[in-house]
Amino acid sequence: MNKSDRARALSDFLMEEGYSFKTDAEENIVLKVDGKTYFITLDEQDEMFFRIIFPNFWSIDSANERLKVEQAALKATAFTKVAKIFTVDDNIWATVEIFSSSIDNVKLVFNRSFSALKTAVDFFVQELRK
Repeated sequence: MNKSDRARALSDFLMEEGYSFKTDAEENIVLKVDGKTYFITLDEQDEMFFRIIFPNFWSIDSANERLKVEQAALKATAFTKVAKIFTVDDNIWATVEIFSSSIDNVKLVFNRSFSALKTAVDFFVQELRK
């Protein structure tokens, strides 16, 4: 199954689940949930790879904050299954990255994966507010 077919199948699933989304020119899915923007990417070369991205959800405004942010990111990543929180320049991103043998299996784990991503972000924010 090529990337276009996988994107179409995933889009059909998201529509059935009631998500608000659009597909960009590269066939990535731009998902809007609770006023936040997420991206779902499918790899052209690796049809088993699937990723949900929550980019730029926290900015790093000082060197002092960077240390706290990096520590919170490490804790959130360690605490949450499959989710990663990391720095990209002066911003924080969160992702869930998995391998799946088929797009049907992605559908089976999508909601749990998306929940894990949100859990990691919530954990990260709670750590920073301590």
